[in-house]
Amino acid sequence: MSKSIWQKSSFSGASNECIEVRVSDELVELRESDDGDVILHATPAAFADLLSTVKSDGLNHPA
Repeated sequence: MSKSIWQKSSFSGASNECIEVRVSDELVELRESDDGDVILHATPAAFADLLSTVKSDGLNHPA
């Protein structure tokens, strides 16, 4: 299984309390940095929909 490294938002700074994301084969994986054993899997389309929903509801970080 091909996996990339975990990445976190630059908005997280030095905090370890954040959501991390990586690409694994044809899935996008998400985990909370302080509970790395729990991993959610999503298709790229589902992940894109999630991001779109979060941003459209005003839940994104203000610029």
